[in-house]
Amino acid sequence: MPQRLEPAIAGTSQTLRLAAVFAALSNPARIEILRHVSRHNPCKCKDITDVLPLAQSTVSQHLKVLVEAELISCEARPPSSYYRVNEALVREVSDATGNFLKGCCGGDCR
Repeated sequence: MPQRLEPAIAGTSQTLRLAAVFAALSNPARIEILRHVSRHNPCKCKDITDVLPLAQSTVSQHLKVLVEAELISCEARPPSSYYRVNEALVREVSDATGNFLKGCCGGDCR
């Protein structure tokens, strides 16, 4: 769960959402998991452990963080759970990040 910011510096809801997404992506393993899920949409936890050198429990914990940040969704289809990228959020974050970075360099980023 993302840390709460002081009201004076909390910013907009978009700022808070971006911060939560960036926090979820602050671990290299979660970036690789998100990449894998995006390429094999949907996929199971076992699909990820088959290609990444991580234990199933570690992957499950990382998936939980990504689900909490709403970067991926989880659909339970016993006996497995299937993970899918939230493409709308990824597009939103991509656009917002691009706009944020352009604003930091006066729109002249290269």
